Amino acid sequence: MTDIGAPRTNVGTSRSDQDTDPQLTAWTGWVAFAGFMMILVGSFQAVEGLVAIFDDGFYRVTDSGLVVNVDYTVWGWVHLLLGVLIIASGAGVLAGNTAARVVAVVLAGLSALVNLAFIEAYPVWSILIIAMDVVVIYAVTVHGGELRDA
Repeated sequence: MTDIGAPRTNVGTSRSDQDTDPQLTAWTGWVAFAGFMMILVGSFQAVEGLVAIFDDGFYRVTDSGLVVNVDYTVWGWVHLLLGVLIIASGAGVLAGNTAARVVAVVLAGLSALVNLAFIEAYPVWSILIIAMDVVVIYAVTVHGGELRDA
């Protein structure tokens, strides 16, 4: 049997005792933006990978012109796999998952490195993706916990 005892009427009822929620800032919107950008960038990475897999003549630079001397089919699979992982991590960031935030930082850094190696084949696109990866890393590392609290 349980003994519920007498109610405690004056303990912990002040407003300051109940106000333990951290203050949310406008950066919560930036973290949501970073999550959506991850989904978008992951989609673009996947499309870029599919193009490299199925259309060998799309990129005008020869294989030896890249930083890493591999076939475009290999680059296509790398971009496709990275894109799918970034999409999944972006969905996790939007859900406020802490593990997804850690994975998002790792994948955004990896995406920046892959696009840096791919910059000779698609320079403007690679620079845009690298810039978005930097914004994602900043938003997720500095203010990522606020989205979970929201």
